[in-house]
Order: sequence, then C-alpha cells, then structure tokens
Amino acid sequence: MLEDTIRGIRNRILTGELPNEASVSQGVVLPLLYQLGWDVFDTNVVSPEYGLEGRRVDFALCTRAKSPAAFIEVKLAGREDGGDRQLFENAFHQGVPLAVLTNGREWHFFLPSGQGEYQERRVYKLDLIERDPGDCAQRFNRYLLFDRVRDGSARTAFEEDYRNNRQRLDSKRAIPDAWTRLLAEQDELLMELLSDKVEDLSGYKPEPDDVAEFLKARIRTFAELPVSAPTAIRTTPTRQPAANAAHGVRLGFLWGGSFIAANSAKDAMIKVLQYLEDSSPGFLRRFAAHPRHGRSRRFVDQDPNRLYRNRPDLVEACSFELKPGWWVGTNYSKDQIRRIIELACQVAGVQVAELRLNLGD
Repeated sequence: MLEDTIRGIRNRILTGELPNEASVSQGVVLPLLYQLGWDVFDTNVVSPEYGLEGRRVDFALCTRAKSPAAFIEVKLAGREDGGDRQLFENAFHQGVPLAVLTNGREWHFFLPSGQGEYQERRVYKLDLIERDPGDCAQRFNRYLLFDRVRDGSARTAFEEDYRNNRQRLDSKRAIPDAWTRLLAEQDELLMELLSDKVEDLSGYKPEPDDVAEFLKARIRTFAELPVSAPTAIRTTPTRQPAANAAHGVRLGFLWGGSFIAANSAKDAMIKVLQYLEDSSPGFLRRFAAHPRHGRSRRFVDQDPNRLYRNRPDLVEACSFELKPGWWVGTNYSKDQIRRIIELACQVAGVQVAELRLNLGD
C-alpha cells in the first residue's frame, strides 16, 4: 500500500539511511512511483537520467513513448538552491507540463506554465515527516498517479491548485492596500467597531471626528499602492477655527448666490439635503435608493430605525428629521459627511464645486 511505503520512507529518513541523491532516488522516488502505478522497470515509462541536449533530468515520467508528462529532479537537503531553476529550464525546453523537485523528505510540485517567480509557480509543498501518511498518499495520488497523469486529470489538478494559490497570493498582497483605504475612507463598520470598543473601555462614546483623526494618523504610504488610489488618501488637515473666523470664513455653503450658514458640519449636511429636496422634489427618494449607502448604515430613510442597523442607541441620539417622513443619520465624521454630500450632489445632478462648501477643515 502507498501509505505503508510512505511510513517506511519516513523511518529511513529519520534514521539517516538516505545519505545521497542516488539513495533518495532508489529508496524514495522509485518505491513511491511504483505504488502510484508507474512501471519503474520500463525505462520508456520511468526514464532515469533523461537527456536534454547536454543536460539531464533525474527522472522523466512518460505515458507515451518519448513524450515526458512530468520531470522529477532530486537534490539533497540543503542543496536545493538552483534546483528549481534547473528544473524549470528543463521543463520549458521540453514543454513538460508538470515538474517535481524533492530531497526525499520535501516534495515541491510546480506548474511550469504558471506566472511569476519560480516559487510563485509552486502548486504544493509536501513534507513526508510533518504530514500524516494518509494525507501524503492523497496528495501523491492527486498529482502523480499514473492513470491521472495519463488522462490529464493530474494536470487539471495542478492548474486548479495553482489558480487557488495565485488567488490567495494576490489577496494577501492586497491586504496593506485594503487596510490603508479602510483607514483613509473611514469605513463606517471599522469606525463603529472602534467606537464601541472605546465605549466599552471608557464608558463614553467618542465623537466620530475623534475616531476619524485617530484612523487617519495611522495611514501609512505603501510604495506598491496603485496609481489609481483614491484621492481620499491624504494627510490629516490642520484645524484652523480661529484663522477662519478672523478671515470671515463661515461654515456652510453657497446656494443660488446666497451663503447658507451652518453651525457644524452635520448642520451643513442637513441643510444641503433639505435644499436639494426643495429644489428637486423626489431627490430624497432617489438618494435613498442609491446603492452606495454604507454596509451597516443608510444615509437617509423614511424609517429612522433603518439608519443604523441593530443600533437603537444611535437611532435615538444621532438622527434628524429632514422633513416629515424623511430622516438622516448624523453620526459621521467631517470626511464622511463630505462624501455623503458629494454623493447627494451626484444624485441631484449638481456640481459639488458650485456649493463652495466649508465644513471647517
């Protein structure tokens, strides 16, 4: 049985009975191939020292005469450096779809036609000592069973596992970018989680602007951030309330040639929404139907209980009736309020630049 063969190999590895590449080839590779259905006594099927124009591969596995379906390269532990490069060069040269590098204990399965560096084209790494013999047997059957290599299902398994690994690698690389954008965009769920934890620790709920400032202070610039990164990523604005007052700059916005003063950024948002509804009846209904509302919040709604999902405390303390039957949530930072106003103007067909909006930044 394959599992029994794997157990015997494990014992030989642990007792140091495989001192060189020849012993690994004869004591590990060939017994495993035999259990996997390969005729190791037919050199047209399992071809040792397979020649490639002055180069050699330790084993070429052939399901048809002189047509290798897989290459196996054997390197002793600690000497694998360069083995993957040599293996890939040989596989590319011959157009072989499957490639395996092993030191007896560790088995590295590669898809030569994949993209990226050599290690990025590794489909799977199998350690015969660390993994259960049953798991090892399943993996060998998936990748190297003679019948599966012959009918192409082994290659399909290689390609499927490579795609899964590639997706995981791509998603892992995107984590820093995603985190930066969550901080910069002040994701409402992230802010709620942080606010709730602050309230648990202190007994007091922080102001959204304080939470926003904390998050923005932790934004890091990553060299690999794509050029198309949103313009919301910027340094923390310097508050200058005194300077604004000295120069006569007031909170609010310009509308129809008249400046509409506001007491705060929240007040400015409320008045903008009210003016948009007055100038374009039905605006609030269109705005409420827009798909870009938050994942756990709705900017406006006819039912205040839907403004904050499962947060009745915020419904009572942080909602405002814009007009009879229409409510808006107010538990937002200035940056979030600015984005809500920008979205509202987009729905209403108004250029936000025309408002000359001042939220006190």
